[in-house]
Order: sequence, then structure tokens, then C-alpha cells
Amino acid sequence: MTDGTDQQLPTNWGRWGEDDELGTLNLVTAEVRARGVAEAREGEVVPLGRAVTPAPTARGPFGPDGPRSSAVQQALLYTGTPPMGMAETLVLTPHDPSLTHLDAVAHIPVDGMVYPGRPLAECVDPGGVRHGSTAAFGDGVVTKGVLLDLAPGDRLPPAHGITGTDLDAAAERGGVTVLPGDAVVLRGGWTFAWDAEEPTPGLTLDAVAWLHRHDVALLAGDVGDAFPPLEGEMPMPLHLVGLARLGLPLVDGASVEDLAAVCGRLSRSSFMLVVAPPRIHGATGLPVNPLAVF
Repeated sequence: MTDGTDQQLPTNWGRWGEDDELGTLNLVTAEVRARGVAEAREGEVVPLGRAVTPAPTARGPFGPDGPRSSAVQQALLYTGTPPMGMAETLVLTPHDPSLTHLDAVAHIPVDGMVYPGRPLAECVDPGGVRHGSTAAFGDGVVTKGVLLDLAPGDRLPPAHGITGTDLDAAAERGGVTVLPGDAVVLRGGWTFAWDAEEPTPGLTLDAVAWLHRHDVALLAGDVGDAFPPLEGEMPMPLHLVGLARLGLPLVDGASVEDLAAVCGRLSRSSFMLVVAPPRIHGATGLPVNPLAVF
């Protein structure tokens, strides 16, 4: 097997109806949400979003030979007086691996279909995404988060294929049980980069099937799909199966080292996880700063 298409793939197509856009976020019921809120006991907050410093653009009035496009300089340029307010224009590529972001289910079509089996032509047009977009994230996500540290105090080896057995072992080390509707945060000790000299570790189809069996509602972490794909494994199982077939929203590029440190200090691996993306509709992904609340 090289691409996984010759075996039965886990799927949630049809589980919540043909018009569903929430995917596994359907599992975050009021009871599950309350279970997550109960995890906030110490009042300590850990952000999972990477810090990003915007770079000046070469377009517009501020090119590489002009002044740097700070808000103050823009205001002075256009008013000629000390500014009464400051503003800037931010141009974002939500799926840039250096930016912590939340993938909507329309991000990855498979076989010309968008989760949960809608023809791509019905879901997307030049005006944006009509089905499976970031509109589904308008209510945010509040649930119990569980850290599964796959390499405590270290990092996974290059090109390591993460399996369900690895996830079980991490849960046992952390003394946690993953329940339906929980969010799982993975730590592998890696920061993804397209120009990395070493091949990254990544989830195998077996690990994605584990997430399905445990009814995980959302996945975040510093590891995801391996790059380049793992030898002998289906390429990109987390996106092609987890996101596209299970409807499992993914927080790519999370920063988890501080989270692991706090979990170690407090001797606990569960917390309340809050994800509140901006209410921007019609996109395939949005930048986010998830918060782990202890």
C-alpha cells in the first residue's frame, strides 16, 4: 500500500447529515463544554498561538526603498500632523505554516467532494466558500483539552510515523483518558518549516483512525502530516482523511512548549481549551490563538 486508497478509510460523511459544516465539532455538546469549563481551576492561561511579527510589504506607498510601513508613519504621511489615530492593513495567508491557524473542512476536497460528500462546484465559487467555510466557527470552541506529549523532554525522531500505539502511550504517561468531544493537543518537539533539512515526523493513517475511534472534536499540535510523506504510508492522512473525511478541524502550527511546561509543573495534562477565531465567513482557514486555561 502506498496511498491508502485500497483500504476502508474512516469517515463521518452522512453522520450528521448532508448539509453539515461543523464536522466533529458536533461532538462538543453542552455537557462536553461544561466538562471543559470544570478543568479551569488554577486560573492560569497558556496561549498556543505562535507569536508573529508582520513584515512590511513591497507594494503600495511603502516599498523596500521607502519608510517602513508602521502605523505612525502611515498616519503622518496622510495627515501631515501628529496622528489622532493609527491603523494598518494586514495581508494574511491563513495556511502559512508559520502562522497558527484553524482549517475549515472545505480546505481539502477529496475526489472532487467537500465534507460531507458535497460536490466541490456546489461549495466554492469566485466569491468564496459557500459550504464548509470558516462560518462554522462563529460560536467558537470551548471543550476539555488533553495534551499528549509524544516525546517528553525531547523530540520525536525525524520521519517518525506516529501511530495509535504512540497516542495510547502518551495518554497513559499523562494519566488522561480521551473522551468524545475532547480536543487533543500533540507535542512532538518539532517546529515545521518548508526548508527544514530533516524530514518531519507525522501521523499515520492508524493514528487518524485512533482519533476517529475516540471521537476527538479538534486536533492541535506541533506535529501533523509528515513532510515529505512517510515511506509506505498514505500521504497527508491527517488532512485527506482527518479533515476531509472525518470533518476534524485542525489547528496547524500550534506552539506547545509552554503548555507542556505548565502541565509538568501542575502534574496534570488536561485543561479547558478555548478557540475563538474571528467571525470571518467564506474562508478555508483563519489565524487563531487557542488558550489553555488551568
